[in-house]
Amino acid sequence: MIRTLPGCAHPLGATWNGDATNFAIFSTHAIAIELCLFDSAAPSVETARIRLSERTNDVWHIGLPHIGPGQLYGYRVHGPYAPHAGHRFNPAKLLLDPYAKAIAGPVRWSDGLSGHLEGISAGDTAPDPRDSGGLVPRSVVVDTSFDWGEDQPLRTPWDRTVIYECHVKGMTAMHPQVPAELRGTYLGLASEPVVDHLLSLGITAVELMPVHQMADDRHLVQRGLTNYWGYNTIGFFAPDGRFASGGEVSQVQEFKSMVKALHRAGLEVILDVVYNHTAEGDRFGPTICFRGVDNASYYRLDPADPARYLDFTGCGNTLDLGNAFTTQLVMDSLRYWVTDMHVDGFRFDLAPALARDAVGFDALSPFFDEIRQDPVISRVKLIAEPWDLGPGGYQVGRFPVGWAEWNGRYRDTLRRFWRGDGGHIGEVASRLAGSSDLYEAAGRSPQASINLVTCHDGFTLQDLVSYAEKHNEANGEGNRDGSTHNESRNWGAEGPTDATLVLRIRDRIARNFLATLAFSQGVPMLSHGDEIGRTQRGNNNAYCQDGPLTWFDWRLDCSRRELLEFTRTVLAIRAANPVVRRRTFFAASPLAADRELWWLRPDGKEMAATDWNDRSGHVLGMLIRDEVSDVPDEQGSPVAGETVLLLLNGGGRSCAFTLPRRPVRGRWEELVNTARSKSQPIRSRAVILVAHSLILLRHRPEG
Repeated sequence: MIRTLPGCAHPLGATWNGDATNFAIFSTHAIAIELCLFDSAAPSVETARIRLSERTNDVWHIGLPHIGPGQLYGYRVHGPYAPHAGHRFNPAKLLLDPYAKAIAGPVRWSDGLSGHLEGISAGDTAPDPRDSGGLVPRSVVVDTSFDWGEDQPLRTPWDRTVIYECHVKGMTAMHPQVPAELRGTYLGLASEPVVDHLLSLGITAVELMPVHQMADDRHLVQRGLTNYWGYNTIGFFAPDGRFASGGEVSQVQEFKSMVKALHRAGLEVILDVVYNHTAEGDRFGPTICFRGVDNASYYRLDPADPARYLDFTGCGNTLDLGNAFTTQLVMDSLRYWVTDMHVDGFRFDLAPALARDAVGFDALSPFFDEIRQDPVISRVKLIAEPWDLGPGGYQVGRFPVGWAEWNGRYRDTLRRFWRGDGGHIGEVASRLAGSSDLYEAAGRSPQASINLVTCHDGFTLQDLVSYAEKHNEANGEGNRDGSTHNESRNWGAEGPTDATLVLRIRDRIARNFLATLAFSQGVPMLSHGDEIGRTQRGNNNAYCQDGPLTWFDWRLDCSRRELLEFTRTVLAIRAANPVVRRRTFFAASPLAADRELWWLRPDGKEMAATDWNDRSGHVLGMLIRDEVSDVPDEQGSPVAGETVLLLLNGGGRSCAFTLPRRPVRGRWEELVNTARSKSQPIRSRAVILVAHSLILLRHRPEG
């Protein structure tokens, strides 16, 4: 017999206080809940099953003395099996704790995970009686104590932020200087060689692809693949055990050690989080956690047929943030990662799905209000992926004050321009200047725009300039998966080539993208490996490829080394000159003397309306005066900047660009020219802007 205590309704989850563990789980519609304990030395052996007799405001709870860290557990929840009413209770199915802080073991795919009887006669109208205890991972009681020392979440100003999106395993799996036992782990990511690389680039924040515990998709497992990206969450509080070097039970401590080490180096940690759906899929998916705990509360169901799910994610289900307890789950999870795990921000996958009502996306959603008023979450970096698969899913520019967004308009515009498409000069100017057309009217700043050219989803930078078409055959879906609209160009050969001219133009276009990112107003984001030309051989949907195809290959040949040094150079220029990373939008003024920003055509004169409307236009100059710095020093005075002139030629013909005269005598100096490896002195009133190239110049006053 195990001695029990009534326990408490809060906090939810399993909480150890040094003497006993409190278990608390929410379910509105359950009629009984059983806590199952398992032997940590033999996880398949159930050592006890205890009914939770206490219930407070829909939270079931119990206290167990002498139960502590390392204890494996799960739940069996009793209630009606009535899909037509939204209920899918089935006590034959062992369930994860929605608040589990660690999860041990994989999902072992079998028909026994199904909560319903299958077959034409049964449909999903009857529960499946097979016990799933041997198929489901175990929740783990954890010791949350950790010696953080003086560590606190960082607060790097947005105008100084440079984001580096990376995958924990892919970043380190092939690093020759990371100890073999740490490759592909949290500790490997925080190792000295990797940190040194990030700092040498000028990175200030790593944005980690999902590290919440996830489950591989059944169809991938059947094909011998895995969900490498991890956008299939099943545990919103548990660090993914895939990335723990000391086994799954060490995942919490190792994650914290990683954060502490990255903070010590001055690097923020931003998590890519997936609160829009779970790994349980559609109504025919497995019963692992939320579906069996309280399906009608956790998921958005079709009002016309509650047996079906509303799916705005393309993954079979959508979490219901219209339910107070589901919203509490998300808020508790976010707060836990900030307060207990010390992370510095979040990137929300398919963020519009979090703010949908019965009509569509709601920019005034209560979820945004919850975030804004929360004293913990509102102070960290909040980034939205501003599109989902629901009606009107593209919501770039519509998120509230306090949020930044992945700017898909920036990505698409710059890809078309550097591909050589004409007629995009006006759009390019808007993106270079911080996308005021998207953000200024709502009172947001240029830092609302996360500027990106590539990310995990789609071509790498090298593939963007090497392939005209996707090549996803390795995914086993007949190359039907992945986007067909990549705005890419192969520049004369599809994929690898030895053609010198093709390689030369590809290198130049890659440098154009990196320089444009560095010199645009807003927040630049690099995708890991782009700085050395990482390739996925044309696969633009490598979500299921866990191997050398997606891992960072750290070997540097001459071309890769040159691209790496170029990336370091342009980001160092950005860091040193505050006029290219303003905190506010450029002020408009009818007086030329007061104008902060000038748009120039090749003859050095200001762009006219006819120039902006020229559908064949490929050339643009952007002049920013040194007086426009709005970055304050410690005394509150603006930090001095330098007058810079950014010249872009997206077309196939070189041209002479006349340099504008400045009120102060001085000379123009070339800082960057993507058409050559070394800068050259300016000896005339005009510079040659080579086809498909970019030049950055600064004005040095005499004396």
